[in-house]
Amino acid sequence: MKPVERRKYPYGIQVFSMIRRENYLYVDKTEYVYRMTHSDNKYMFLNRPRRFGKSLLTDTLHCYFEGRKELFQGLAIERLETEWTSYPVLHFDMSLGKHLAEDALNRFLHSVLEDNEIRLGIIARETQDTNIRLKNLIMDAYKKFNKEVVVLIDEYDAPLLDVMHEDRNLPVLRNVMRNFYSPLKACGQYLRYVFLTGITKFSQLSIFSELNNIQNISMMPEYAAICGITEDEMRTQMDADIALLAERLGTTKEDALRQLKTYYDGYHFTWPSPDVYNPFSLMASFSEGRISSYWFGSGTPTYLIEMLNKYQVIPQEISGRKCEASDFDAPTERMTDITPLFYQSGYLTIKNYSAFSGLYLLDIPNKEVRIGLMKSLLVNYVRRPAEVNTLVGEMAECIHFGDMDGALRLMQTVLSTVPYCENTRYEGHYQQMLYLIFTLLGSFADVEVRTPRGRVDVVMRTHDTLYIIELKLDKDADAAMRQIDLKQYPERFILCGLPIVKVGINFDSGRHTLTDWVIGN
Repeated sequence: MKPVERRKYPYGIQVFSMIRRENYLYVDKTEYVYRMTHSDNKYMFLNRPRRFGKSLLTDTLHCYFEGRKELFQGLAIERLETEWTSYPVLHFDMSLGKHLAEDALNRFLHSVLEDNEIRLGIIARETQDTNIRLKNLIMDAYKKFNKEVVVLIDEYDAPLLDVMHEDRNLPVLRNVMRNFYSPLKACGQYLRYVFLTGITKFSQLSIFSELNNIQNISMMPEYAAICGITEDEMRTQMDADIALLAERLGTTKEDALRQLKTYYDGYHFTWPSPDVYNPFSLMASFSEGRISSYWFGSGTPTYLIEMLNKYQVIPQEISGRKCEASDFDAPTERMTDITPLFYQSGYLTIKNYSAFSGLYLLDIPNKEVRIGLMKSLLVNYVRRPAEVNTLVGEMAECIHFGDMDGALRLMQTVLSTVPYCENTRYEGHYQQMLYLIFTLLGSFADVEVRTPRGRVDVVMRTHDTLYIIELKLDKDADAAMRQIDLKQYPERFILCGLPIVKVGINFDSGRHTLTDWVIGN
């Protein structure tokens, strides 16, 4: 049998021309490009999480509006487009405008304006104001090329994300950006198309408060899969790549797809929607030939953890949220709840919708996000989280070989020596820490942690056993076992086809570790 030939994967590459010319894998999204650019509305906004393909989509639009037909050969848009008109394109990448004070941000904006002026061969008129310079650039480009101008703004909110929780800096930087974007309305007669991408939606930026005709396509069903990769696209355009990954993992193609689905799938940006895979993690996995934490490992914004602390959200309360669309597809700078930020950043996604109540169910998308998020929260509970990560790996090995007693002995020993953070005086601290530990075991087994406030239930599936675990604080293990029997937990899972083992555990808050446990069938 002829071996599958390895392709080049655009792991972190966001330049459409490079992908096409150098024969990288490209999942065809050009039908969306045609739909967007032939819409009745010429102002559009799309928000998606970081590293989800927004920059590549923006660059694809750039190439399309420059009329570079040769780059689109063999793609869906080739059979749809008949004119291929070239327009002057202003392309602003705001991702480098992070962590800047007011003066530095203004200098950065002048720099990106200058880059566009040089590219289009336009001599800038003298001005110190970024909004006037942008207005001049639009009008001068229109005059020079005798064509309406296209404006593409990628990561429009990047300069504001890291100050979102700051009462002092956010209004200052927001005014800078509002001022910069203001000509997009005044210059409407000179514009062919305006497209913005971002992670969040800021209500008080002029782009939303003044451009009342901007179309937010973020939750429109027809654009549900505009960024990211669907399973249908996986099975049709990437079938050979899945086979190659399976070969490198030493498993079957269906098992490789199952692992990819568990780790990287599960996103929905409207409902109904096809399952959407994280494209960054997917391409990284194909490129490196293994399953790992790529998207989460590429950088967890510190403001997410800071906002969790600000709103006093405990780990158990992150997932399983029911809310209306206006509660999460909402401006973030006026939010009174963590939900909009977590949804728009990709740490929560839509999992269901009730047409009767109008409520969406938001939950953590997949294993990569769940494990990464819980690891990042460990520092709030122990001073040396690396020791807990090691504990989790050693516990998983014991559990894999059926030694639950050995796993709990390890936990007992390690927790009695790990230094805790200072905020351990309240009862919930230990329950939250145990919740994190058992969730992290999901790296090695299928773990479903169900947690009404005040207690922790764990259902853990290994290759040959289903464990039902109840945790108690300052009581005894027998009380935990009685809880399992009283709630008739085993009956819920009788059809799983695996032997069921019940585990009752008691944690002593005074001794900071487990004191006793009971394991039974």
